[in-house]
Amino acid sequence: MSNLINTQVQPFKANAFHNGKFIQVSEENLKGKWSVMIFMPAAFTFNCPTEIEDAADNYAAFKEAGAEVYIVTTDTHFSHKVWHETSPAVGKAQFPLIGDPTHQLTRAFGVHIEEEGLALRGTFVINPEGVIKTVEIHDNAIARDVGETVRKLKAAQYVASHPGEVCPAKWKEGEKTLAPSLDLVGKI
Repeated sequence: MSNLINTQVQPFKANAFHNGKFIQVSEENLKGKWSVMIFMPAAFTFNCPTEIEDAADNYAAFKEAGAEVYIVTTDTHFSHKVWHETSPAVGKAQFPLIGDPTHQLTRAFGVHIEEEGLALRGTFVINPEGVIKTVEIHDNAIARDVGETVRKLKAAQYVASHPGEVCPAKWKEGEKTLAPSLDLVGKI
């Protein structure tokens, strides 16, 4: 897998279920605002609803930060409609649930499991220019903490608007950052 950090999101078109309607989503939807793409293996699985519920519980923080959330599975948008209607956890989602039955997105983002036709759990923070700024990919048995994704989004936003500064480990909005310099070498 090649490194996706600081690369442009590849052109795509996909169907999604969003707020009771079917919509089309493309790379153009990601431009002009921060975006978070959250890949999951498939609808109607075990860990996925817990993550969607976590994303829904954190959705206000994403919106406050000016970001949109997109959930992507290898299912169709039709499956997402039924999933949204039948799962209390998934029913909380107010963000687009993107279907990727052709695996265009899972392959483009490097999370496709060829032998299974499913996606790994991948999370990508994308800046308003459509450039990937954070990547997290892990085993499907391990669900994410979407609160940490909010923290990473805010850190990416901070360093984008404060060139020459970096966010240290566990940095949270409002905390002190670092300005890398020769004077700091060996002193932290």
